[in-house]
Amino acid sequence: MNLNTGKISELSKAFQIEGNNLNSEEISDGHINNTYRVDYALNDGSTEKYLIQKLNTNVFRRPVELMENIVGVTEFIKKKIAVNNGNVKREVLNIRRAENGLPYYIDSEGGFWRCYDFIDGAHSIQTVENAENFRASAVAFGTFQNMLSDYPAKTLHETIPDFHNTLKRYGDFCESVKSNKSCRAENCPAEIEFIKSRENIYGMLVKACEEGRLPVRVTHNDTKLNNVLFDNETDKALCVVDLDTVMPGLSLYDFGDSIRFGASTAAEDEKDLDKVHFCLEYFEAYTDGFLCAAGNSLTDEEMKNLPLASIMMTLECGMRFLADYIDGDVYFKTDYPEHNLVRAHTQLKLASEMEEQMNEMEETVIKIRRKYSL
Repeated sequence: MNLNTGKISELSKAFQIEGNNLNSEEISDGHINNTYRVDYALNDGSTEKYLIQKLNTNVFRRPVELMENIVGVTEFIKKKIAVNNGNVKREVLNIRRAENGLPYYIDSEGGFWRCYDFIDGAHSIQTVENAENFRASAVAFGTFQNMLSDYPAKTLHETIPDFHNTLKRYGDFCESVKSNKSCRAENCPAEIEFIKSRENIYGMLVKACEEGRLPVRVTHNDTKLNNVLFDNETDKALCVVDLDTVMPGLSLYDFGDSIRFGASTAAEDEKDLDKVHFCLEYFEAYTDGFLCAAGNSLTDEEMKNLPLASIMMTLECGMRFLADYIDGDVYFKTDYPEHNLVRAHTQLKLASEMEEQMNEMEETVIKIRRKYSL
């Protein structure tokens, strides 16, 4: 559903957009916010394009803090790009401020809006097609981590508390099993036991952070391939987008979640587990791109724990799917009653295969570190 002319006029005025509106088009790739591309004709005959979004404040309940995080991070990245003679209009998101100077606009109905300059001549990729584009996404996220390595991460708002606190996620999972609100726990005893049998590892990264062995970083927290923009002509990664979940955290969370999502041979909700496998080739490709770009901004302890983080994030996602199934599907959207259980199965299968190939993963990291003298 496109924006009506009245709303376009209101938003144009709010964000001080000049020119005559040509059209608006809803972009349906996202599943949380309402996103529109809006084009304007200027007096000199040129065209300006903007990305206007209405935030879903039912999901993002601290939108002002969220925008403060995004402004802080993007302005910091711009300075790094400028120093390196990069293109600040294409290599980072550019926020257009409202007429009151704020990076957002609240309409008369309480709708929370923001506006970005549209990055033209770029595209996203929804699923990993080959090792090359998976590596390219790793370069983008590794560059993101590198450029923000000296950002004061602890000054960021934790807009979703304990988002990747796996130990707390495990506690929530156990509570779901205990309360068994939907009477489904009896349908998945083997899956519950699989998760409980690995209780000893869930606090490892959290403890390492608390002890100062792992540094707090700026983390993206949604490092899927489709959150990278690629140049239409060169197919090279331009920038990382969708910064709504930027928070303080561990670099390992971002790396591990990328592997969980991208180094699988099947979709997240594939019913046939014979099709679901952990792809070591993709793990190597991503690790190569990530370490090539992140470079010496990562510590020795971070690099050593890349394989463990991959397993940890996969198990965390699996327990979240399984807990939601047991709770009666209250968090994740589902298409059928067993959808969350199917999702849990794929994650546990991947985690199991990662565990079996842990030595190979560790050897891969060592090999790539030697390649880049890290």
